[in-house]
Amino acid sequence: MFENLSDRLERSFKILKGEGKITEINVAETLKDVRRALLDADVNYKVAKSFTDTVKQKALGMNVLTAVKPGQLMVKIVHDELAQLMGGETVGLNLQNRPAIILMSGLQGSGKTTFSGKLANMLKTKQRKHPLLVACDVYRPAAIEQLKVVAAQVGVPVYSEEGNKNVVEIAEHAIQEAKAKAYDTVIIDTAGRLAIDEEMMQEIETLKRAVNPDETLFVVDSMTGQDAVNTAKEFNDRLDFDGVVLTKLDGDTRGGAALSIRTVVTKPIKFVGTGEKMEAIDAFHPSRMADRILGMGDIVSLVERAQEQFDEEEAKRLQKKIEKNKFDFNDFLGQIQQIKKMGNLKDLAAMIPGVGKQLKDVDIDDNAFKSIEAIIQSMTPKERTNPEILNTSRRNRIAKGSGTNIQEVNRLIKQFEQTRKMMRMVTGAGMRGMMGQMRNMKNMPGAPKMPKL
Repeated sequence: MFENLSDRLERSFKILKGEGKITEINVAETLKDVRRALLDADVNYKVAKSFTDTVKQKALGMNVLTAVKPGQLMVKIVHDELAQLMGGETVGLNLQNRPAIILMSGLQGSGKTTFSGKLANMLKTKQRKHPLLVACDVYRPAAIEQLKVVAAQVGVPVYSEEGNKNVVEIAEHAIQEAKAKAYDTVIIDTAGRLAIDEEMMQEIETLKRAVNPDETLFVVDSMTGQDAVNTAKEFNDRLDFDGVVLTKLDGDTRGGAALSIRTVVTKPIKFVGTGEKMEAIDAFHPSRMADRILGMGDIVSLVERAQEQFDEEEAKRLQKKIEKNKFDFNDFLGQIQQIKKMGNLKDLAAMIPGVGKQLKDVDIDDNAFKSIEAIIQSMTPKERTNPEILNTSRRNRIAKGSGTNIQEVNRLIKQFEQTRKMMRMVTGAGMRGMMGQMRNMKNMPGAPKMPKL
């Protein structure tokens, strides 16, 4: 996402490279290119023009300090305006009522049902909530079953009434159920509908009036580009929703929806879906997204994802094992699984400042760990715990059992031994100390710098 826009903006800023000062001529030339880049990214024309006019006004109104080059100043102005364009501040959910009611809306196929499961999972794991999912898509075949499958993956209950087509009744009964069983959040999954389908639009308006939700979220597929913005406006005119959810932000999309939608509907983007896994949901941070668009990475989000998977008690246990040189393949497999939970590998790498651009044309396979996992899982419990007993005959058996070859098995064992040695070397600093350093990085002022590796 945003790769083409990032490249185009970088080329635009090069116009100012080497210039001694900002003038109306070189700013106009730069911003003409910036506007083209935004339009190519499928940003609404009026939004793109207003954006570049604001940047021009601010750039010409600034005196360039001798310590700051014109190109650097322009990047700073564009960064701040991009963040403002996408909302400026991060806006969370209003969950004060018990139960708090969240109503999902959007087109069919936008990802409402999957996102409902992701949101329930996030509220359950990160905010210690007790959510109840409600199946109010009574039209699409197998919609209720899909919600139950999604809910089972995250361990959240579903309220449904098979055969009942009255969505208001279902939602009201679900809220009564939530009150009776102490569920503090109710997430209502509704049917996808077109803004031109008057009967369906009236149904969701009636449902909203009946349940009076604390949050009405509009879920939109970011892959639909400018059409997503137009649809959002039509839904907002009818529903007056509270926030937008952009799904499939990890896809090969030009990003125009994320940049335009906040201005057009004047409602904040609250969440983004970044993958297929139930953990692939992030709160939307305008400033961090602006960082990524301008190639600055997003080290803060990377650290937050790492901390979500970090278990301090587990870290203490591992540290003791490392100190005694007892780190084994079970531990190694556990670390791999934690990394996988953090999300798409290329997306994670792109959060490191300077790395995303280098990896633009590199294909990072999310299945890269599969052969490693297969090799480790083909070992006996004794072999995993005691890697030193892995002789040639055992390695040949493991290769056959994992569908790999002896060279791959040997390579993994060698990498494992190197990892174990390296971990012993850094154990003096302590894993808790390293995590402490990562936490401090979140509080660093200004744009994040490339960490020393």
